[in-house]
Amino acid sequence: MKYTLQHGITLIELMVTVGIIGILAAIAIPSYSEYVHRGNRTEAKAILLENAQFLERNFTESNKYNKDSAGNDIALPFTASPKTGTALYNISATLAATTYTITATPVSGRSMSGDKCGSLSIDQLGQKTVASASLDANSCWKK
Repeated sequence: MKYTLQHGITLIELMVTVGIIGILAAIAIPSYSEYVHRGNRTEAKAILLENAQFLERNFTESNKYNKDSAGNDIALPFTASPKTGTALYNISATLAATTYTITATPVSGRSMSGDKCGSLSIDQLGQKTVASASLDANSCWKK
């Protein structure tokens, strides 16, 4: 009896392989998306903290958050995150003489607009908050 060597794969083998790839993709894609969101959120938090340090330095010199030592209005050094490229967050501040709140708001229609944390804020006391009422601020600020 002579056996012939066959080359190739069967349809069942191909379907099993496609099924395995589908399962791996279903697990990997959401994990990767959350990883990207965390990275973008981390950059926005860093810019918020950098702006807060700028305001604290100004307060040390002028004893006001909203004016410099010459009496001119203060503008934040960074108003978007990331600092270069397409903005994913807009950075704004509410300034008064002895208080401030700096907020990073996701840009509508961009990848962070559906982020679970929403807007991130920090004030002159270092209190960190998020827009989402269902989340603890620490869950967004520490990750």
